[in-house]
Amino acid sequence: MSRVFSGIQPSGELHIGNYLGAVRNWVAMQAQYDCFICIVDHHAITQSYDPAQLAARTTDMAVGLLAAGIDPDRTTLFVQSHVPEHTELAWVFTTVTPLGELERMTQFKDKSSREESIPAGLLMYPVLQAADILLYHADLVPVGEDQVQHLELVREVARKWNTRFGAYFPEPQAELTPARRILGLDGEAKMSKSLGNTIGLLDDPQIIWQKLRPAKTDPARVTKSDPGDPDKCNVFTLHKYFSPVATQTEVATKCRGAQWGCLDCKRVLADNLAAEFAPMRERAAALTAEPRRVRDILGDGAARARAVAQATMSVVHERMGFLA
Repeated sequence: MSRVFSGIQPSGELHIGNYLGAVRNWVAMQAQYDCFICIVDHHAITQSYDPAQLAARTTDMAVGLLAAGIDPDRTTLFVQSHVPEHTELAWVFTTVTPLGELERMTQFKDKSSREESIPAGLLMYPVLQAADILLYHADLVPVGEDQVQHLELVREVARKWNTRFGAYFPEPQAELTPARRILGLDGEAKMSKSLGNTIGLLDDPQIIWQKLRPAKTDPARVTKSDPGDPDKCNVFTLHKYFSPVATQTEVATKCRGAQWGCLDCKRVLADNLAAEFAPMRERAAALTAEPRRVRDILGDGAARARAVAQATMSVVHERMGFLA
């Protein structure tokens, strides 16, 4: 069985951008692949964060993933910092990673442009990412378009290490997620909790409606009598993921014919979102009531991950000549 590795930062509660861009795909892949899903808390500290909230946000992310359908009996779910081999292999890989390649990373250039003093961790982020993936000899890595450049670097790191110390690490392939870029409710930026343009998977129906009601729609629809173009409406894009085909057709027809206003369109979407996420809210409530169970799941996942990671590092130590 081919192995899949993917990671997600502990940003707290999952939102529909996470769900469409990654998590829904991971849930489907469990039936076909040996999946390793990691909550990457070491990546989360490369920029300013609140230490008092990190543990809680990590737990919340675990609850969200489990509620969304990640099955710990089929997927190894764990926290990055619970497997120290990640950072050890990252240090090893810094010795073969070209500095110029790191400086060319688009995300580094974007994020560092907003920093007065650039932390080295921001530059080395892709090296740790390479360690995350190669530590488990992953064959496939589900990524969005914005991560393809990083995966190319992972493949280069594997080649360089293999050339110097002997063939060992595979060069993983990208598995592009079906929903490649989800715009936020503002219709402008990528959906992000920090921008406040998201809907949480665990939001109750009233909160979903409150967030969706002011969402940006087709700019041509100034009044209800103005005909619209669903292809230019970000809310209709979400209908494509959460509403039945018949509903999508009805919404598109009534939008173009000015039979519905934008609030009518949003009301139907809000109801469909609430219905799809209702089972997840129930599972999350049950998990939240049993925090020990969540910790046990993460502990078991870390133990399974560590066994693979230690075997990898044993070979790395031998090939690189470290004293046993």
